[in-house]
Amino acid sequence: MRNQRSGAADGVRLAARALVYAALGGLALAAIATVVSVLGPVLALDLATPAMAAWWTVFTAVVVQGVPFLLLGTLVSAAIGAFVPERVFGRLLPRSPALAVPVAGAAGVVLPGCECASVPVAGSLIRRGVAPAAALAFLLSAPAINPVVLVATSLAFPGQPAMVLARLLASLAAALVMGWLWVRFGKEEWLRLPERRTSSAGSGAPRSRWDGFRAGLQHDFLHAGGFLVVGAAAAATFGIVVPRSVLDTFTGSPWLSVLLLAVLAVVLCVCSEADAFVAASLTGFSPTARLAFMVVGPMVDLKLIALQAGTFGRSFAVRFSAATWAVAVTSSVLAGWWLL
Repeated sequence: MRNQRSGAADGVRLAARALVYAALGGLALAAIATVVSVLGPVLALDLATPAMAAWWTVFTAVVVQGVPFLLLGTLVSAAIGAFVPERVFGRLLPRSPALAVPVAGAAGVVLPGCECASVPVAGSLIRRGVAPAAALAFLLSAPAINPVVLVATSLAFPGQPAMVLARLLASLAAALVMGWLWVRFGKEEWLRLPERRTSSAGSGAPRSRWDGFRAGLQHDFLHAGGFLVVGAAAAATFGIVVPRSVLDTFTGSPWLSVLLLAVLAVVLCVCSEADAFVAASLTGFSPTARLAFMVVGPMVDLKLIALQAGTFGRSFAVRFSAATWAVAVTSSVLAGWWLL
């Protein structure tokens, strides 16, 4: 009994320490970015050109706006991964795969998760007996339509509730369509799931849930934060380096602008909790094109393709990513035409 109490106390201390570190780290990053945003343009004007000052302004604005939502999203994602048993999802889903798809897709609205966490969770659900179509629908919807993402989108696009609604409907529609496509055309041999490793007596005691929470929070925040910084830098560079004449070629055509940002979303790999702020900074593009950026990114990007290949196999990742990209772009265009 004493050992159990001691273990629980240690777990609480570790979790509290992780929360403090994450909060302090987020505040420090925001403070540094704020100072840099103030001093950066001044130094850039002295040392370089006005273009460099504009780069600093766009970069720091995206980072400062995105960090709080990134921290909140990783906190919720780590808590779900550590404390919500996977069997809960299996019990709540209907036995019929076609009926389980909309339930699993809608679960993304109330069960936040980042893209990195959604892939292993989907693999665990399939191993536990959940229909692959339902697990894949949840994989796509959870990072795209959860409350943190929708609130971040509303703040990135103030006074534009239609953009939030369009993102919700387009992302949910894409997730459901992909789930139903798997029910109709998916083949079991395309999925290659690695066997779950179980700890043996000689490998030490299994980690506690608090340890899992701390490790998940640390990994998700640092990993996704790095992609946020890279995405912000890429967005700022894109706006400064790419000639206006080239942008006019794409922005002048509604179809080319949508395709360009849909491809850019795959390359930039911005976390879904922060991609709305990157999209809002791309002011030269149409609302539908920026919507496509936010719908495609959480479902198809380079890091997700790599994660899917490692979890489900290369053959699955190639087929699933290509089909998801096409479906996400189509749903974005339809939602943008209807609402924007």
